[in-house]
Amino acid sequence: MSNRVEELENKTTEPGFWNDTSRSQEILKEIKLLKDKLAKIQRLSDLYEEIELMIVLGNEENDPDAPEAVGAEVEKFNAELEVLRLETLLTGEYDANNAILTIHPGAGGTEAQDWAEMLMRMYMRWGEAHEYDVKVLDILDGDEAGIKSCSLQFTGINAYGFLKSEHGVHRLVRFSPYNAAGKRQTSFSSVEVMPEIDDTIKIDIRPEDMDISYFRASGAGGQHINKTDSACRIVHKPTGIMVSCQTERSQTQNRETAIKMLMSKLFDIKRRENEELTNELKGEQSDIAFGNAIRSYVFCPYTLVKDRRTNYEDPNVQKVVDGGIDGFINAYLADEFNKRAGGSRQF
Repeated sequence: MSNRVEELENKTTEPGFWNDTSRSQEILKEIKLLKDKLAKIQRLSDLYEEIELMIVLGNEENDPDAPEAVGAEVEKFNAELEVLRLETLLTGEYDANNAILTIHPGAGGTEAQDWAEMLMRMYMRWGEAHEYDVKVLDILDGDEAGIKSCSLQFTGINAYGFLKSEHGVHRLVRFSPYNAAGKRQTSFSSVEVMPEIDDTIKIDIRPEDMDISYFRASGAGGQHINKTDSACRIVHKPTGIMVSCQTERSQTQNRETAIKMLMSKLFDIKRRENEELTNELKGEQSDIAFGNAIRSYVFCPYTLVKDRRTNYEDPNVQKVVDGGIDGFINAYLADEFNKRAGGSRQF
C-alpha cells in the first residue's frame, strides 16, 4: 500500500499533471484514502505494542490493577480493528464520499413524524460516535411533535459507504404515546441516502431548469438566520425534485449547498436507473422495493430490531435507536460482498 502511495505521489510531480483536473482529483483522492488506511493500520500496530508492554510490566510488577487496564485497551483495540475490517468491505465507486441522508415520515400524522425524528437522532448519534461531521442541512418541524422532513450531511471518509445500508423504509411498532387509548401502533419512515458528489463527477444542470426561491428559516439558528430570507429552495423543473437548505448564514451559502444537494439527487437517480437497467438485462429483480420495510424496530410486545435483507437482529432496541447500528451495517456490507464474490464467505 505504501508503494502505491509513493507511485501516485510521483505522478503529482509529472509535467502537466494539473492540466487534467478530473484525473488529478482522482489521484489526490486515492492518495488521501490510502494514507488514511495506512495511518489506521499504524495506529493499530502501536496500540498492539502498547498492550504487550502493559502485560509485561504488569507481570513484572505484579500489579493487581493491570488486568483491568489491559482489558480496557484490548477493548479499544478490538473496536478500532472492527472499524478497519468494515472498511475493507467498502469497494463501491462512491463509498469513500460524504453522504446526504434524507428522512420523510409516512402516513400516520404525529406518530409517524415522531418516528422520523427518532431516526434523525439515531443517525446523528451514530455519526458523532464515529467522529463524522454531522450537519442538519434542512428540517421541517411536525405540527405537534417530530419532523415532517430533514436532510443531514455526513462529512468524512466512507460516510456514504457505511450509510448506504440505511436506504429504504423503516418500520416502528410500539405503544403510541399520542394515542389516548394506549394502543399498539405501527409507523413508517423512509430514509434516502445519496453520495455527495465531488469535483471528479460532472452533473450539468441548466440554470433555466432551476426555480430558485428564498424564504425565512424556521427553528433554532441564532438571531441572523431567523430575521432574513436567507433559506434557499430549489425546484428542478424537468424532474420535480425539490431541495432546500436553511442552516447556513447567507443566501449564497444556502444556495450553493442546495445546488450540491440537487446534483447529488440527480446523480443518484441516474445511477439507480443504470443499476435497474443492468438488473433487467440480467433478468434479476430487486429484493427490496419502496413501500416494503427493510428493517423493523419493535418495542412491544417484545423488543427486537430485525433487518429483513440480512436477517440480522438485535434485541436491545433502545441501544439501536441511540445510534448502535454498526451490527446492521456490518451484516449488510458482508452480505453485499458475498453477493459480488458469488460465495458465502463469513466475516
